Amino acid sequence: MSLRRPRGPAATMVGMRVIREKTESVTPVWGAAAMATGIVAIGLHLVGADWPSRGLFAIGVTIWAGLAAVFVARLAADRARWNADAITPGALTAIAATDVLGTWLSLFGRQNVAVGALVIAAVLWAVLLPVVVGHLRGAVPGAAYLVCVSTQSLVVLSATLAVALPAQRFKWPAICLFVLGLLLYGLVLAHFDFKQLRTGAGDHWVAGGAIAISALAAAKLTAATHDHDVLRVVTLILVAMALAWYAVLLVCEVRWPRLRFDARRWSTVFPLGMTSVACLFSGTTLKIPAFTTLGKVLLWPAVVVWAVVAIGALRRLRVSDEPG
Repeated sequence: MSLRRPRGPAATMVGMRVIREKTESVTPVWGAAAMATGIVAIGLHLVGADWPSRGLFAIGVTIWAGLAAVFVARLAADRARWNADAITPGALTAIAATDVLGTWLSLFGRQNVAVGALVIAAVLWAVLLPVVVGHLRGAVPGAAYLVCVSTQSLVVLSATLAVALPAQRFKWPAICLFVLGLLLYGLVLAHFDFKQLRTGAGDHWVAGGAIAISALAAAKLTAATHDHDVLRVVTLILVAMALAWYAVLLVCEVRWPRLRFDARRWSTVFPLGMTSVACLFSGTTLKIPAFTTLGKVLLWPAVVVWAVVAIGALRRLRVSDEPG
């Protein structure tokens, strides 16, 4: 006896119900998928793999647009749910994802669109960051470091545009935001639940990713300020800290393996890619070939982990053939 698939209006209704159920399960945590995809795309561009980079960028933009549609619709239809989402650190992935994709656009010469991305990200940052910071309580998970990541992502895109346009008006606000980002990192570090290194589901890696994006921001500012000595030293310190975090987090993964898929694993991919990109750009800016070589080496684990997590996400999100 075979089961028949519903057809016609019945199939449409079933499809709409499944889509509604899937979108209801989407949380801000999934924004890390766009962040992770965008930063790996940037890494591939920096090593000369432009076509794979373009492919990943297209995937990243698709994820970004899909999530934007879900949360705009949720704002209109379920304001209470939207408000509940907006106070969580995961909401800040919208800012970082927009900036990362905007940085890719700037690297490929799309400066006007990149400026538009910066404006969108800045508005989101002004609205969401104070709310999220105000709701941080007690021992916080790795996702809380997104208060630093979202701030430094604005610095990265602003400094990229300051060089590409050139537009020096972006430079001083970016420096102020950079300092604020470091202060926010210290605030979260003071309240971080270090047991997450043993029990975290993936977002504990943002503890290292936040330092890695800070290192990239410092390197970008160094380029924008024509090799300022203080920023050179700060960049070196932050790259060293990012590599130290990378090593610690990798050891924790080996010691306490967590193999089951979780959407927060996208927050593992992002730091892997960001550490690689920070090394690549710092090596070029500071003229340290060892950093560039290390960045190239670290890129490929990020690509592999991106693929593994993407497969897990597709398995989780696919629509079942049999409604139930």
